[in-house]
Amino acid sequence: MIPLILFITLGLTILILFEWRARKKAKNTDETEPLRTTPVADDSGCCGQHLVCERETLLQTNAEIIYYDDEELDALSGIPYTEYTAEQAEQIREVFRTMQEKDVPGWVRSLQLRNIQLPADVREEALLIVVERRNK
Repeated sequence: MIPLILFITLGLTILILFEWRARKKAKNTDETEPLRTTPVADDSGCCGQHLVCERETLLQTNAEIIYYDDEELDALSGIPYTEYTAEQAEQIREVFRTMQEKDVPGWVRSLQLRNIQLPADVREEALLIVVERRNK
């Protein structure tokens, strides 16, 4: 009877240790491994091989800048949005208001590559649109 109890106890201990190790490894992987993105060849979907699809993030791995008829915004490159004049902030808002929702994620990526910051209110609206489009 005692050997049976020892065998069961040993088995449970090993099971608990393996579970604890797996959880610890998963936690460390989540904290230390950066999210990888891969460009999607077409707009049909994600390749499914990465944690985050590039289509679903505002990050882009290639350096191709796409303009959305907003070349005038290049004058704002490198200026923190907190230092924009009222006219500069309105210039960005005007471009944003005339944009189709499907173009917003690409436009935000383009601005990031061009080092142009969005005013806080526009950034919040743009992120809401991106999240809504992601959940569709």
